[in-house]
Amino acid sequence: MKPIKPNKKSGEGIARQVAALPWRLTDRLEIMLVSSRQTRRWIIPKGWPMAGRAAFGAAAIEALEEAGLLGVIDETPFGRFTYAKTFSRGRSAACEVDVFPLRVIRQRRDWPEKGERETRWFGAEEAAANVSDPELGALIARFADSRRA
Repeated sequence: MKPIKPNKKSGEGIARQVAALPWRLTDRLEIMLVSSRQTRRWIIPKGWPMAGRAAFGAAAIEALEEAGLLGVIDETPFGRFTYAKTFSRGRSAACEVDVFPLRVIRQRRDWPEKGERETRWFGAEEAAANVSDPELGALIARFADSRRA
């Protein structure tokens, strides 16, 4: 699928992305985070919308490509967060990311970006504390609260 690049704006100069929020229940709610390729900070699988795909479908593909995850994804976003996307050559743009919860059924042994990223399961509170984007951390905390209700 061909990604729709940042010239597809949602509003006042804000680019749109989609993300999966991978979760599972063990003895607690756990969230999988992946490392970013360049800075190695903890994030969730995300990317550009894809032509011909629903936003939730593109988010599920990102989870498969970045973390090898298969599961059941919500068709409605749980929420959204904004962050400053840095491109090569130092250019940056504001991005608004729609986040779709993905109940993980399994992780494949191999996936396209396996050698480029680390994946790790965290307790929900620990995941919220470990992501570098405060809005994403708050969204993860809200998601955890919604699962306790």
